[in-house]
Amino acid sequence: HLGGVAELLADGDWEVRRRACAALGNHGEAALPHLGAVAECLTDEEFQVRRAACEALGKHGEAAVPHLGAVAERLADDDAYVRIAACKALGEHGEAVAPHLGAIAERLADDDETVRAAACE
Repeated sequence: HLGGVAELLADGDWEVRRRACAALGNHGEAALPHLGAVAECLTDEEFQVRRAACEALGKHGEAAVPHLGAVAERLADDDAYVRIAACKALGEHGEAVAPHLGAIAERLADDDETVRAAACE
């Protein structure tokens, strides 16, 4: 049934796309074949969808490592909530984020205090 959920990542309604990302983030190993589609949502026009994609990828451990570069790009997102979600998602991946530590460190000087706090975690 997750194939149907993954298809909703391309729905015309941003709320449906956001919920599809969240659902795939909560389904563990069964969602792994769909992580590439979730990663594509990192560039969605709606910040809520980008945020949900970061959060979903943050929950999938080693399987999400190939998508960490795309998550790290969201550290420069226009929306603070997306930057926070990107910091937290990267923080879930231990040593795999080493190539992105410089980008995370840049968030320590972010204009938004909650982003700065998330970068510390």
